[in-house]
Amino acid sequence: MGKKLCLFIAGDSTAANCPPHEAPMMGWGQVAAECFTDKVKVVNAAKGGRSSNSFIEEGLLDGIWDSISRGDYLFIQFGHNDQKDFGTKPWTTYPQYLGQYIDGARERGALPVLLTSVQRRTFGEDGTIQNSLGDYPASMRELADKKDVPLIDMWAKTKWLYESYGPERSTELFTWFAPGENNNYPEGIQDNTHFCETGARKVAALVAEGIQELNLPLKAYIKEAIRNG
Repeated sequence: MGKKLCLFIAGDSTAANCPPHEAPMMGWGQVAAECFTDKVKVVNAAKGGRSSNSFIEEGLLDGIWDSISRGDYLFIQFGHNDQKDFGTKPWTTYPQYLGQYIDGARERGALPVLLTSVQRRTFGEDGTIQNSLGDYPASMRELADKKDVPLIDMWAKTKWLYESYGPERSTELFTWFAPGENNNYPEGIQDNTHFCETGARKVAALVAEGIQELNLPLKAYIKEAIRNG
C-alpha cells in the first residue's frame, strides 16, 4: 500500500487540537480528518497562541519540513495572534513570513494553500459580524494573488456562518457555558474566538467546501456526505 496523501495544517488555536481539559473546545483541524476518506492523513501542527512569525521562531515549521513530501498539502492560517505585540504588521512582516511557508512548501513539491483567519463572534447592533482582524485578511488575499497561491476565504465563510445562526444562537458554535454547566468550566465561560465541537465541525466543512470551490485535486478524497453537504 502506497503512502497516504498528507494534509499539514500550520495555524493557531482556532485550528489546533485542544487538550482534554479544555474540551469541548476544539479547533477545526482537530476534526478535519472526518471530512476525508482514509486515503488522506491530516497532520495538524497548529498550536494555540502562535502567530505566523512565532510558529517559525519556535521551530514548528521545521517539524513540518521534516515530514512533508511531494504531492502533500500545507494549509496556512494565521492572523489572530499576528495582531499581538509579538506578532507581525499586516502589510509588511505578515506577508514576508507567510512567504516562507509558501516558498518552503513549493521547494519540497508540496502545494501551499492560504486560509484567511476565521472571524471572531463580534456582532454589531445591526446583527452582522464586525471585522476584528484588521487588514490581515486583505493582506493575505493580496499575497495569494501576487504569489498565485490558492486561497480559501474563511474570513468570509465564517462571517456567513455566524450570521446565518444570528447573534444569540451563534453561541452554539463557540465555547459558551453557564456556571455549573460543564465540568471543565465550573465558573462558566463566554469565549467568542474558540469553537466547541459543533463549531469546529461546521468550520471544517467550510474548509472542505473551499477545497471543492478551488477544484484542488484533494477534493477527490472528500467524503460524499461532506461533498453533498
